[in-house]
Amino acid sequence: MQFDVVTIGGGFSGLIPACRAAEAGLSAAVLEARSEQRYPCSSRFSTGVGNIMGLPIMAEPDRIFRAVMEGSGANAHPAVARALATNGKRTIDWLSQQGATFVQRALQHDQPGQKVLAPPRRAIAGLDWQDRGPDLFMQRLEKNLMERGGAVMRGVRVEALAVEHGACVGVDAIRDGARQRIAAKAVVIADGGFAANRDMIAQYITPRADRVLCRVGPGAQGDGIRMAETAGAAIGGFGAFYGHIHHRNAMTNPQLWPYPHLDAAAELGVLVGPDGKRFTDEGLGGVCMANAVAQLPDPLSAILIVDDAIWRAEPGVTTTVPANRAMVEAGGELTSAATIETLAVRVGLPAAALVQTIRDHNQAVASGAFGRLAVPRSTRKHKPLPINTAPFHAVPLCTGVTGTMGGVVINEHAQALKPDDSVFAGLYAVGTPVAGLEGGPRAEYVGGISKSFVLGFLAGEHIANHIAVAH
Repeated sequence: MQFDVVTIGGGFSGLIPACRAAEAGLSAAVLEARSEQRYPCSSRFSTGVGNIMGLPIMAEPDRIFRAVMEGSGANAHPAVARALATNGKRTIDWLSQQGATFVQRALQHDQPGQKVLAPPRRAIAGLDWQDRGPDLFMQRLEKNLMERGGAVMRGVRVEALAVEHGACVGVDAIRDGARQRIAAKAVVIADGGFAANRDMIAQYITPRADRVLCRVGPGAQGDGIRMAETAGAAIGGFGAFYGHIHHRNAMTNPQLWPYPHLDAAAELGVLVGPDGKRFTDEGLGGVCMANAVAQLPDPLSAILIVDDAIWRAEPGVTTTVPANRAMVEAGGELTSAATIETLAVRVGLPAAALVQTIRDHNQAVASGAFGRLAVPRSTRKHKPLPINTAPFHAVPLCTGVTGTMGGVVINEHAQALKPDDSVFAGLYAVGTPVAGLEGGPRAEYVGGISKSFVLGFLAGEHIANHIAVAH
């Protein structure tokens, strides 16, 4: 069996380059390990928001480029960051030609004017992906691919990259219980990172992988990264992830993820560990907080403390799924008390330590001297509120991993590189399994959909041009 291009993974990262290549007349196949017709995957579970570092995907390119470089702590590869920044509009235009329908909507108070696949998810707890924008567009892309002579091959698990003379020439896969070689002039790794692989979570994020929540589909096992490394590709950029903080019950209650999450309330209140003390800068936002919780000796030991004013105000600061009401209705208990001392006793925290933490917090809010806190707090992105209106509330937390950071090192065409920075001929990587765009000291997140959309489009375009010339 032979194709011009095969993609490993059937989400947007796999479908888009396959469709772009097939549009140019190349033979293309998407290899998807799951066998369901509408297989669960991170693309289907997503909100379909096209943003880059919180900016609209079609924002001014120089502005996006600066945001990626600054957000990553200058760890991003400049050429890849520039490619992402300058090709957003072209990508959205092409996706629209393929049948994507976008609406402009603010899904978070600090991210206005985003391109969102329509219809957007509803503001309800739990998963809500059937017949939402991402699900419908995936179906449309598959239809487009098949009409152009391509294929989506379900139930095919790729086990290794086929390499000859230093170039990728296909994959070795299991199909219908039998091992077979699928030859290809180009192979795209597009299998969604490793958020569902506890061993890799333990290796790259936290040794307590059993105590973090997986917020994505079951197929994100990191196989593409593993196979690329085995084949001789460069990998790197690990250590952080994109995710959110949730009620602890989300570990066992699927109605509590991917929404509601508690980022917006925590950006106004405080996070404390089992000692009753703050351990992170809540002002940096949800992704940074999620990473900080994961780094605790016990990632299930964090607790969110807010007062009633914050809890009642929380629906006004997020337009996704507000935790107020939705969290409790979905099965996440809220512990409340008339005083901080009583609240501490009820949730098993040292009362004196928690009282002091809240006192210090309130003094910093009143004076603006957040730098004097034991753990300084930034206010550029999110300004906290005082915690002084009874009743006071506590929420036990877990951290949820949506998209892992780090993976295959690529260039501006999404071509995989070798450790000496030379191109790994025939091998590409797109979406979550790539390195060189995010992370840094604040675990800043580029945007999973944007990496799939733009890098997928660029990979497909480069493959089409390269193979067309070869033909």
